[in-house]
Amino acid sequence: MLQTIAAFDRIGEENAFAVLARATALAAQGKDIISLGIGQPDFRTPDHIVEAAIKALRDGHHGYTPAVGILPLREAVANELNTRYAGANVSPNEVMIMPGGKPTMFMSILMFGEPGAEIMYPDPGFPIYRSMIEYTGATPVPVPIREANGFAFSADETLSLITPRTRLIIINSPANPTGGVTPKAEVDKLVAGLEKWPNVAVMSDEIYDRMLYDGEKHVCLLTYPSIRDRVILLNGWSKTYAMTGWRLGYAVWPGKLYDHARKLSVNLHSCVNAPTQYAGLAAITGPQDAVDMMVAEFDKRRKVVVEGLNKLPGVSCITPKGAFYAFPNVGKTGWKAKKLANALLDEAGVALIGGPDFGILGEGYLRLSYANSTDNILKALARMGDFLASRKAS
Repeated sequence: MLQTIAAFDRIGEENAFAVLARATALAAQGKDIISLGIGQPDFRTPDHIVEAAIKALRDGHHGYTPAVGILPLREAVANELNTRYAGANVSPNEVMIMPGGKPTMFMSILMFGEPGAEIMYPDPGFPIYRSMIEYTGATPVPVPIREANGFAFSADETLSLITPRTRLIIINSPANPTGGVTPKAEVDKLVAGLEKWPNVAVMSDEIYDRMLYDGEKHVCLLTYPSIRDRVILLNGWSKTYAMTGWRLGYAVWPGKLYDHARKLSVNLHSCVNAPTQYAGLAAITGPQDAVDMMVAEFDKRRKVVVEGLNKLPGVSCITPKGAFYAFPNVGKTGWKAKKLANALLDEAGVALIGGPDFGILGEGYLRLSYANSTDNILKALARMGDFLASRKAS
C-alpha cells in the first residue's frame, strides 16, 4: 500500500467547494437550486479587463514571466496602495503577483509554522487558515470573533492569547464568513500591543478591502510604521473585479521575507500566466465604475438579506459592514447548523454553508453569500421561511 507522510492527514479543505459541487450535481438532475454558498460575485469580469487579456495573447505574451510578476503590474499595485492608503509606502520590489489569494496564506503559514510554534487565526474564519497551520505541525490558536462584538476582533482578547511561542497572527477585515469590520480604534490598540512582541509577524488578509458599507473605512495594516517590517499583506482581484476564475492575487512582503516567497513561487508555480497579469494591470489602471456598481448592488442586496433573515422563525442577523456575506444566528431554530444547511439544500433547494465549516465558534450560524441576484435571494428567503415553518429540527 502507498504511504503518505502524516502531515497530509492534517490537511482540511474549504467546504464551500463541496457544497458547490453538491448543488451543481443536484441542478444537473433537474432540481431548482439557488446557490448562496460560494463566495463568488455573480457579475461578469468587466469587458476592458477581458479585452486586455485577449490583446496580451495577440501581442505574443505567451511565455514565462518573472516569478514575482511583471514589473508594470507590480508598479501599478504599489501605486494603487500608496494612493489609497497614506503612509503605506509600498515599493514594487515588495509586491509579488500570485495565482490567487491562497498561495500567500500557504507561504506565510509555511514560513512560520512548525512543531512547537503557535499561529493565531480568526474563529470563525476562512477555513484554509487552520488547515494550513495544522499541516505545518504548528499549534492553531483560535482568536474568537464574536457576534456581540459586531464580528470584529477584540484587540485585548487577541493580545491576551500571545505567548512566547507565537510566530504569526492572521487578521481578516472585512471578514469572511461574517462580514465583520474591525474599527480603527481596535486596530490601533492591537498594533500598540504588538510593539511588545517584536518577533510576532502579522498576515493581514485584506481581499475585501473595497467592499464596505455604511460609511466604513478600511484600515490597512501597511500604514502602521511600528509593525510595517513584519506585516504580510494579502489582496487581489478575485472579489473586487469579479475575477475569481482568473486566479490572480498579490502579496506585499517585508524585505526579509520577500526572497523566501520568491523561492517558494519558483518551486511551486513558476509564475502567474502572462495574459492574466495584463488583465490585472488593466483592472487597476482602468475605469473603476464597475467596482462601484458592484459594491452599490451588494449594498442593496445586503439590506434585503438582513431584513429577510430577521423575519424567519428562530433566526436573527446583525448587519454586516463589509464583504458580501451575512452570518445569521440560527441557534433558536433548534437545528445544528450543518444539519440545517444540508437539509435546506436537499429539501428546499437553497445552498448555504454551515457555520462550523469556519471554526468551532461557527456553531449556531450559517453563512449566506449575497453575491447573487435580488430575485434569487428573495426566493431563497421564502424557501427558508417555508422550510423552518414546516420542518422541526431532527
